[in-house]
Amino acid sequence: MKNKTKILIVISSFLMIIILGLVFVLLLDEEDKKVKEQNSTTKVIEETYEVSPEEANESDNTTISEEAKEDTSQSDKPVYKINLSMSKTNEWESDGKFYAQFDIKINNKTSDKITNWKVSFPVSDSVEMDNIWNGTDKVSNGVMVISSAEYNQEISAKSELKDVGFIMYSTNKDELNELSEKAVLLIDDKEYKELDNDNKETSGDKTSQASDVSEEKNDNETTEQTTNKSQASKAESNGKTPFENHGKLSVNGTDIVDKDGNKFQLKGLSTHGIAWFPDYVNKDAFKTFRDDWGANLIRLAMYTDENMGYCAGGDKEKIKSLVCNGVDYATELGIYVIVDWHILHDTDPNIHIDESKIFFEEMTKKYSDHDNVIYEICNEPNGSTTWDDVKKYANEIIPIIRKNCPNAIIIVGTPTWSQDVDIASNSPIEGYDNIMYAIHFYAATHTDNIRSKVDEAHKNGLPVFVSEFSICDASGNGAIDYDQAEKWFDLINKYNLSYAAWNISNKDETSSIIVPACTKKSDWTVDELSDTGKWIREQIKN
Repeated sequence: MKNKTKILIVISSFLMIIILGLVFVLLLDEEDKKVKEQNSTTKVIEETYEVSPEEANESDNTTISEEAKEDTSQSDKPVYKINLSMSKTNEWESDGKFYAQFDIKINNKTSDKITNWKVSFPVSDSVEMDNIWNGTDKVSNGVMVISSAEYNQEISAKSELKDVGFIMYSTNKDELNELSEKAVLLIDDKEYKELDNDNKETSGDKTSQASDVSEEKNDNETTEQTTNKSQASKAESNGKTPFENHGKLSVNGTDIVDKDGNKFQLKGLSTHGIAWFPDYVNKDAFKTFRDDWGANLIRLAMYTDENMGYCAGGDKEKIKSLVCNGVDYATELGIYVIVDWHILHDTDPNIHIDESKIFFEEMTKKYSDHDNVIYEICNEPNGSTTWDDVKKYANEIIPIIRKNCPNAIIIVGTPTWSQDVDIASNSPIEGYDNIMYAIHFYAATHTDNIRSKVDEAHKNGLPVFVSEFSICDASGNGAIDYDQAEKWFDLINKYNLSYAAWNISNKDETSSIIVPACTKKSDWTVDELSDTGKWIREQIKN
């Protein structure tokens, strides 16, 4: 009997061990399922775009490494971690039309570069492009396609493309508001379809907001440091005006030199469009820049083709009177002044060449005895405009200026929004003295690749003039990049480049030097200057 009892106990214990083992296995299996479900959920949140293997094979220029693909038993399609963001950053109404500014960002989270990107969205006939930067635009069959510029076709691995933007207008505000929702990304003309948009947008917005807060904090700290620098003015110390001290300027090699043959640097500011911000063209404002900032230069930006510009329905006589007033005020104050034929939306200066000829004939005849006047004949050629196109235009305008002003300095814009000074240096305009070539930069967008163009142009002996710049992105808005701005000024001082900062206005954008709440048109205190204004004032004063 005892033996039977022992046997039963052993059997019962053995069965209990088996049962406990089975329970333990089931629990582990359940936990493993939960982990797999969590991992699967995480993948869905991370997915942004997917493309079929067939599409990937057809894209010769876009290579994605194996580690960029997500393994999943539910699909044999590789998932590409590429994030498109097209957001509306500003809007306003003018003359019965609604305007909206959009910024484009493409975040390449993969381990390989991406080339030949485009962004497309449908537009009706009532929606039109007003301006675009760091990209090109084309409408075909009701679809707007934003393509890369020459210098930002490639998006490096683990990096983000940004600072591409544009402004569109329409009589229908709702249509503008819907553009971002309709935008799709194309790479090598293959459309990438968006997945899990709500999760992506929420996550992206939070990241962007956190980044913006951090940047604002850094910007404020840097501005405080900048405003604590020495306030010693660099105004002419002998009581004479800049023009009295330096007189008629000329170009010698890559440098501007004064009447005594000494190297000289022009430094000052550019107006915004004078037709839109006419009140800042006043003698007291220019005097403030001369006496408080130490500036010796004002640039008068006269838009040609933008909204009610000189060649686009604007009041020509009124606009010309603003230019003349600006030249007269600068002359009375003994500072130098640039008359700027500000092409932008018209892309190619040859479009309005006949009006340009008449304008410069009239201006140079009027100011033939003014040795403080400089003529900038085409602000920012862009789009498909080539250096040959610009040279053709210049070779028709320069003789008109030379007839009345034989020795005036003339600034010629270069293609790609006045960035291709390297191309101009390989084939400069011949037969004329005192010709300079424009380089424009916006520090948060244009970095080493554009500075290298200046290096090459300087090496080739081309005289370069920074006739427009700011320290934010190319839209004139966005965060300030103090680090890149400092690098640009290292280059400016290294090569003794003259410059004009954009822009004299209180427009609600980063590049404006005056805060929007300030309505004063002169005698601004430091507190009434924007962060950009404070920084640029310090550069000019120092």
